[in-house]
Amino acid sequence: MPSRPIRVLIIDGSPMFRTRLKAALRCDPGLEQLVGAMDAAEARERILHKRPDVLVLDLDLPGGGAITFLRERRELYPVPVLLCSAATTRDGPRALEAISLGALDVFAKPHEDDREAFAELGRRMASAMRVAFGRARPVQFAASVPTLRRLPPGRMCEFDPHTLVVIGASTGGTEAVRTLLANAPRSFPPVAIVQHLPAHFTKAFADRLNDHSALSVREARHGETLSAGDALVARGDTHLEVRWGAGAYEVVYTHQRAVNRHCPSVDVLFDSAAAAAGRHAAAVLLTGMGADGARGMLRLRRAGALTIGQDQASCVVYGMPKVAADLGALAATGPPEAIPALILALLAQRAHVP
Repeated sequence: MPSRPIRVLIIDGSPMFRTRLKAALRCDPGLEQLVGAMDAAEARERILHKRPDVLVLDLDLPGGGAITFLRERRELYPVPVLLCSAATTRDGPRALEAISLGALDVFAKPHEDDREAFAELGRRMASAMRVAFGRARPVQFAASVPTLRRLPPGRMCEFDPHTLVVIGASTGGTEAVRTLLANAPRSFPPVAIVQHLPAHFTKAFADRLNDHSALSVREARHGETLSAGDALVARGDTHLEVRWGAGAYEVVYTHQRAVNRHCPSVDVLFDSAAAAAGRHAAAVLLTGMGADGARGMLRLRRAGALTIGQDQASCVVYGMPKVAADLGALAATGPPEAIPALILALLAQRAHVP
């Protein structure tokens, strides 16, 4: 717990949004000085006088834009930043760029008249602020993986045709997933991914991953089959499951009821992988707040799957992997850039065990 209240600055061009969010955040007595700023110029002045611990930043910030502000802030005033956005399709690439510049997470703005949605946003943001203030930090991911060069020749891509890789991530996960897939060879086993993001951002996220990976990465479509070299990202508003049928895995969207306060949920994906793939699955749980995916990881390990968590040193927020480790659900840990090689090495070992 922080030793003093956390000072918050809300930077948003809408007075109504600032007022509603301040009211929602007052549910947490550990937050104080919930001051607001309408644009970048006012935000700079408030930062000088109030010295906030956490910033809430509108992606459509007037007076220079959020991207310019983030670049400046990273050098001059490095504190955690939470993004808020109207969550339209055009916002996706900018939100991901902002996250690559150090923003921790992005939250969709509710309709201004939806008081219940604002109350839920306040609860989620307050929790994120506590984690950001106490534990979150920027992490630099490696561009290449020395481990790949140390694997025995000819054994890098040996895996059973039933092999399936499932990945779950939340806060800090967009960069962790990008780094992981950037270090996977084209012949990697099929991959299904749940990353906690607003619905309109997941296609942009998949497109960005595709630009940085040898794999074919795309937002999943209902009923689509998975092949080696494919990586499918769950849409940001419906739970994704994997099923085995007609000699291949397929992905299906199921329902939109929140599980672990998320939709899609990592646990839903992992539970389906335990049922469909069992010991043929390799599951990866990356950086993120909360516990989503931890119990699903335990069920996967009990089903005989390979279970890998991101290590604490490389996590932006060591939450979900820590819960999985505490449950005894992890067989191995490592940084994102080393995980593809680790999966292939473990699959190769398994293939050569009599």
